[in-house]
Amino acid sequence: MGLNRLTSNEIGIILAVLSAAGFSLKAIFVKQAYLIANVEPIALLSLRMLFSFPLFILIGYSSLKTGFSLTKKEVLLLILLGVAGYYGASILDFMGLEYISAGLERIILFSYPILTIFMGVLFLGKQFEKRLVVPTVLCTLGVVCACLSDFKFAGGSHSIWLGAALVFGSALCYAFYQAFSEPMIEKLGAMRFSLLAMFVSIFAVQLHFFIQLPIESLIQPTKIYTICFMMALFSTVLPVFLQSSAIKYIGAARSVLVSTLGPILTLILGWILLDEKITLLQVLGMCLVLIGVLAIKRKRV
Repeated sequence: MGLNRLTSNEIGIILAVLSAAGFSLKAIFVKQAYLIANVEPIALLSLRMLFSFPLFILIGYSSLKTGFSLTKKEVLLLILLGVAGYYGASILDFMGLEYISAGLERIILFSYPILTIFMGVLFLGKQFEKRLVVPTVLCTLGVVCACLSDFKFAGGSHSIWLGAALVFGSALCYAFYQAFSEPMIEKLGAMRFSLLAMFVSIFAVQLHFFIQLPIESLIQPTKIYTICFMMALFSTVLPVFLQSSAIKYIGAARSVLVSTLGPILTLILGWILLDEKITLLQVLGMCLVLIGVLAIKRKRV
């Protein structure tokens, strides 16, 4: 079937699937890097961002050519969102992946829709609807099941809980980004806002790196550079633009529905590429989280 014969709905779904696949690969790349070399999380994140920056400029330059103005309050909000959404969420995620499997990481991260709702209730004056009680319970039970699976497999290691806590902190940061980004997206547009927030995060990552480590820490084996470039291209830049394009064709709600493939893809890829075991508890946890997220999104479509 030629691309010209595809409907806009089919094109949107394909773009959303590709975006979900790209984001799912990120944890795989990080785990592979840790297996290859004793690299610090911030050094790995720094390399990812350094490779991402020219790619974002190359692909997204046209959306920044037109002028725009922001108030001081909006500039502050943009900085906070960039720091939380792409720096805070990323560094906590990278640190957490030192201790837990890629599959568990993706399951915990997918609690962000529930966390986004709570952010809205606590800080934006939104009401918590009773119909969200069941999805909240399902997502919570799902994450607990997945954590118990990794905890049992690791022989009761407390590092599992440390990794889970760090990744949960990552989910909180991303939920903050999602909850508070709506007014900025309305003013700047999704593409321009994503680029500006990413540029803020790139600066924050490099600042963190230079405070913590000497520049020699960026000297890594060639395989690490290859992994970081692939992570920048396939799990950072392309998914961001694919997601924006998917939203253009099928809308944000349906795009997020498709993204629920993420935990499934990460579990499968972790099993194939990292030889991570898939347990019944992990599958149960994944299913509970997906059902909870789908229950939320179905109401919004």
